[in-house]
Amino acid sequence: MTGTGTGSNTTTVVVERRVDASPGRVWESITDLPDMPRVLSGVERVEVLTEGGFAVGTRWRETRRMLGKEATEEMLVTECEPPDRYVTVADSHGMHYVSEIALTPDGAGATTLRMTFSARPSHGRRQGFLGRLIARFGAKAVARALTKDLSEIASAVESRT
Repeated sequence: MTGTGTGSNTTTVVVERRVDASPGRVWESITDLPDMPRVLSGVERVEVLTEGGFAVGTRWRETRRMLGKEATEEMLVTECEPPDRYVTVADSHGMHYVSEIALTPDGAGATTLRMTFSARPSHGRRQGFLGRLIARFGAKAVARALTKDLSEIASAVESRT
């Protein structure tokens, strides 16, 4: 499932995918920050900025290549309910981003993985790279990128025995 929407200067994209693995196994994969560049082809590198396990307050810098350009964002976990969901925020170049990843058991040994991404201009700021990307190419392009991420997560988790 893929959904997109805009309103009140906020763009929201929702994608989901069924993964043939338990929520616990999926959770381990999506919260293993150092392994992210191996799992997601769009991620060039990850620099974890906090000590300890994945929890509220965890921060990292994630560098992605999008449309031939590198973009680095600092992510902060603001909500964390293992193994059900987590929320991250980022503020960069005049934009405020919120991402939620939710896991729901889907039958025996499977999980529905749902990603919700929203972006809105910060007050009094001009749009950054991702904001311009959304404005220029639309939420559908962002949805395609997120769908690719979910597909790569599923492939990585399902290939592990």
